Amino acid sequence: MMLDGVDLSPYGMQNENLVEVQNGYLVDSSIVPFLNKLTESAKNSGFELRIESAYRPFEKQLSIWNRKARGELPLLSATGEPMEVPKDEEELTYAILTWSALPGASRHHLGTDIDVVDGASCPEGYEVELTPAECSGMFAKFHQFLSNAIEKDESFGFNRVFVPGRGKIRPEQWHVAHLPTSRKKLEKFSLDVLRRIYEQSDMACKKFVLANLEKLAEDYIYPYFV
Repeated sequence: MMLDGVDLSPYGMQNENLVEVQNGYLVDSSIVPFLNKLTESAKNSGFELRIESAYRPFEKQLSIWNRKARGELPLLSATGEPMEVPKDEEELTYAILTWSALPGASRHHLGTDIDVVDGASCPEGYEVELTPAECSGMFAKFHQFLSNAIEKDESFGFNRVFVPGRGKIRPEQWHVAHLPTSRKKLEKFSLDVLRRIYEQSDMACKKFVLANLEKLAEDYIYPYFV
């Protein structure tokens, strides 16, 4: 991708500060001390904070987007139920956006955001899906622990960003971000650069996304730059 002289780290490219944490997941090195403290706090409360997703490069997010568009990955409704892949490009774009970020605009590109569950509550062999049903079911107590820690300012800078009433992406209790670090990274984000990235990509629904990028950003990108 030819974008000479542009800092591409906010878009999931050229991130040189990544380090490996749990099970090979990558995060920005600057959040590790805070992640360790949150993990220890969870352990002291009887939980095993387990990472299910962390840094995600642009190409991986693009792959997720395109595979959902082709029906190769499950496309879920707002209530988390599997749905048919719409044939209309506009309808398909919004269906994917219900649960997935636009490639290049995912907070997972920053290395400061993680998806977490309570490993101690997972039945043996269970494959985590990261759904609202899990949050209100087997992981309910863990998420209450996180909520309490955030409310008491005892979460070491981590907070939820996909919450009710903010933007149009469905709430994700499992997604937490180290906000003091992510805010610095997001200062370098430019919608014009994202447009140039899309123009050079093989992104599904590209025509609709490019024609409506400013509106999509208002609903699905900027509300989560907190």
